[in-house]
Amino acid sequence: MFKPRVYTGLAIAGILVRPSLTSASTTSDAQNALVSDYCVLCHSDEAKTAGFSLESFDVGRAEEKAALAEKMVRKLRAGMMPPSFAPKPDPADIAELARTLEERIDDAAARNPQPGARVFQRLNRAEYARSIHELLDLDVDVTAFLPPDTISHGFDNVADVQTMSPTLMEGYLRAAGKISRLAVGDRNIGPTEATYQLPRTGSQMEHVEGAPFGTRGGISIVHHFPADGEYKFKMLLHGSPTGQLYGAPAKGEQIEISIEGERVALLDVDPMMDESDPNGMNLESPPVFIKAGPHRLSAAFLQRFEAPVDDLVAPIHHTLADTTIGTDYGVTTLPHLREFRINGPHHVAGISETVSRRRIFGCRPTTEADARPCAQQIVETLASKAYRRPLSETDIEGLMSFYETGATESGFESGVRTALQAVLASPHFVFRLEVPADAADAPGLRRLNDVALASRLSFFLWSTVPDDELLKAAGDGKLSQPDALRGQVERMLSDPRAEALASRFASQWLRLQDLDKIDPDYLYYPLYDDTLASAMKRETELFFENLVREDRSVLEILTADYTFVNERLAVHYGIPDVTGGSFRRVKLEDPNRRGILGQGSVLTLTSVADRTSPVIRGKWILEVLLGSPPPPPPPNVPLLEATKDAAAGRTLSVREAMEMHRSNPACTSCHVVIDPLGLALENFDATGAWRIKDNGVPVDASGALYDGTPLGGPAGLRDALLKYQEVFVTSFTESLMTYALGRRVEYYDMPFIRSIVRDARANEYRISSFIHGIVGSPAFRMTSSSEPIETEASH
Repeated sequence: MFKPRVYTGLAIAGILVRPSLTSASTTSDAQNALVSDYCVLCHSDEAKTAGFSLESFDVGRAEEKAALAEKMVRKLRAGMMPPSFAPKPDPADIAELARTLEERIDDAAARNPQPGARVFQRLNRAEYARSIHELLDLDVDVTAFLPPDTISHGFDNVADVQTMSPTLMEGYLRAAGKISRLAVGDRNIGPTEATYQLPRTGSQMEHVEGAPFGTRGGISIVHHFPADGEYKFKMLLHGSPTGQLYGAPAKGEQIEISIEGERVALLDVDPMMDESDPNGMNLESPPVFIKAGPHRLSAAFLQRFEAPVDDLVAPIHHTLADTTIGTDYGVTTLPHLREFRINGPHHVAGISETVSRRRIFGCRPTTEADARPCAQQIVETLASKAYRRPLSETDIEGLMSFYETGATESGFESGVRTALQAVLASPHFVFRLEVPADAADAPGLRRLNDVALASRLSFFLWSTVPDDELLKAAGDGKLSQPDALRGQVERMLSDPRAEALASRFASQWLRLQDLDKIDPDYLYYPLYDDTLASAMKRETELFFENLVREDRSVLEILTADYTFVNERLAVHYGIPDVTGGSFRRVKLEDPNRRGILGQGSVLTLTSVADRTSPVIRGKWILEVLLGSPPPPPPPNVPLLEATKDAAAGRTLSVREAMEMHRSNPACTSCHVVIDPLGLALENFDATGAWRIKDNGVPVDASGALYDGTPLGGPAGLRDALLKYQEVFVTSFTESLMTYALGRRVEYYDMPFIRSIVRDARANEYRISSFIHGIVGSPAFRMTSSSEPIETEASH
């Protein structure tokens, strides 16, 4: 079995640090002359291009200005410096300079490793929701309680931007109250209303997963009903700009409401509904008795035809149609569901047994004397898992006082519910506080204790609290043993909860959240709708999840000749013989569609509403794949649309407009790097569909990488990026470590990252190599009492 070498040499806290690799034959004077001849012209004390000078930089003492040296290494390794318009030394000399800088920095790090530290970390939205599911087997929408998380360096779990405020704390308190009532149940609960919004671009033509067969469109969700009682369902339909029901010409439309696939109501859609009516476009069902707990609930239109929709008012003129609803899959003469509301419970009849109650009530008191011991057993079990550590006597006493208060008012279950509410509102649950081991391993360095390490590991791989097996291993002190730690990582990667590496890490690394911000103009892209967007995002998540599950090479992110599609996405890509809504793995025959650069999610999120954007696409490649973001644009740069307007009325392709735009000298230096990357993808339109013309002009996807490497469309771009595959792999490792640590990667982390990359290379860059390397690194297992801070003088 492959085991990462990680570090060899100086031992600190059981973690071995790599020895010096500095070559005695390296001539610092010659390399200083190279820097002086090729770099100082731009990076002088006077010019200070990019904000730094290299006039006094000494390669032989690079470790003294490690942050600056790391900037140099990044640009040299990526082939970006010297720039294409400047004289260049021999490539072998550039490679040797980069290697020398790395070796001097790594040698210094071996003698004085800096694992870094972070401030307190709190559970973000996703971690909070997943932790609630792990604790109570309850799925909740936390967006109703907690504000959006701040994104830093691409991730929502970076600790030092997780500010606290009275409003946020109040949100956690409200969430604790609501969730404890849902989990335990409350016989005294009054009616409330939950609202589910549907996107305007949601397809009403296709069957929605989870809804009964024979229906189309609408919504299907799992809703947790808090008590046995009567519930009413209300539906609001979309209106047209002129006020009447959208899709009014469609006759005989009906909406079926079903629970667990069984019809409980069938409502007629009145084609004469009018927004001016107080009840306009609203439908409401009679009361339906439903037992407490989670139930699959659907509201969908009955499927009455299989043929294409007969558009009775075709053509819909764009000035009359609602331009936020797409055509074909989106705009038809069919009604569109806008909101689905659940009101209740009314006439509460009790609390049925639910999966959450079974999870909570591990015992039941048979006598009054049994109540408190049973409650304490329940509270200790829940709280120790929620707090991710053994409880102290003070913890137990405090929580049991909440139990006593609730039990005095309304009995045993109310007491348990009150104690659970206190657990979920406790800082010990909301905040991830990491405790170091008792003794310092070296001056300023402390190893995390096993309990803290278990929590860090679980949130890294699962985005939730540790399970019982991991907590037991931590309690037994086994996580301090490298083989035991490695075994836990392998166990956790084989668990279904490891899908969080796809839906959480990869989704944020690739910026899939930006897909929600893009609404392609339906006049240009009539086949785009929310159903297609959801399929695009799911394709990318399944693709990365497969990399983890099968432990495949990270390079397949660029090269994979397979992907995962359902019928909707396969039609969009032109892939034959795929039917139904389920996703399946398919082989890609077209080399241009291979890897992440051929996936609709990335191609759409890097576009704008009415066209592609080579700048956004090129910038995404530089930032996400190469870890080398371009500088911000200078002020007062005209928009691309202004350039197109200056074309004397002639329709320009995006490429033509870009060429006119970057004729501005202030724009050229950056655009010559960015644009060829994005233009290589011009055969993909703003929704990721293949095309051969743009505005009637044949697409020209040729160009050259910033180092002169020819680019010939998507396949050529992929080959050019593979020329710098180690840069890509290093950038991937930096992002994965940022996510794992919950802090930004700093210059002093780069020696660890280079070691991880070296070991992964020996194992064909398999995903597990990077995960094991990060978990075994000092940055993951240790903390420093103070982080190194570079002063201005060090530059």
